[in-house]
Amino acid sequence: MIKIWFMLILMSIPNAPSIKYNGYIYPNEEECMVAKYALMESYNGKSTEYKLTTQMDSFCIEFESFTIKELNKIKGTELGA
Repeated sequence: MIKIWFMLILMSIPNAPSIKYNGYIYPNEEECMVAKYALMESYNGKSTEYKLTTQMDSFCIEFESFTIKELNKIKGTELGA
C-alpha cells in the first residue's frame, strides 16, 4: 500500500437535486495543497454574482491506496467522479 492524496471538490448550485463533486489524486500533500490553493484562488476571483449562485469548497484527504504504477505521470488526474 502507498499513501496518496485525494483532492475532493464539492460544489452546490441553487435548485440542483444534489451537490456536484469531483476528485483528483496527487502523490504528496504539498502538490495537493498547491492545487487546492490554485482552485480556491480561481473561485475567489470570480464575480460576486457567480459566488452567490455557486458554493464551492475543496479538501485534501490522505488515503492508503494500492500501488498506482503511473502515479507520477498522472498528477492531478481526474478520477471521473
